[in-house]
Amino acid sequence: MKFNSRRGGGYSATLAEQILDSSKPIHSLSLELDPQMKFEDGKRTDEVQAYKAWFAQAGLPPFEVKFEEQVKLPPFLAVVSFNNIQACEVSYNVYFKADNLKEVK
Repeated sequence: MKFNSRRGGGYSATLAEQILDSSKPIHSLSLELDPQMKFEDGKRTDEVQAYKAWFAQAGLPPFEVKFEEQVKLPPFLAVVSFNNIQACEVSYNVYFKADNLKEVK
């Protein structure tokens, strides 16, 4: 996701709060997790280091969230909330990570 500002270093819950609107629902778009493979010495290994899934919120382009552990995804377009969502900006791109997610019923 592109974001037009300059912020300094690392993942931050504050940045995630500034980007995501807590008054609007977030919908799950992914049907399955995408594994992120580990690289060593510039070469891909067979080891999974994280999992990613896509989400959407009105007013924002679809965005990907990284999870260090495998999580259970809810059905397509289910409303979700995240545990410990954080964001990081690198060269005007914003990356999200979270500890877990749950379906909001």
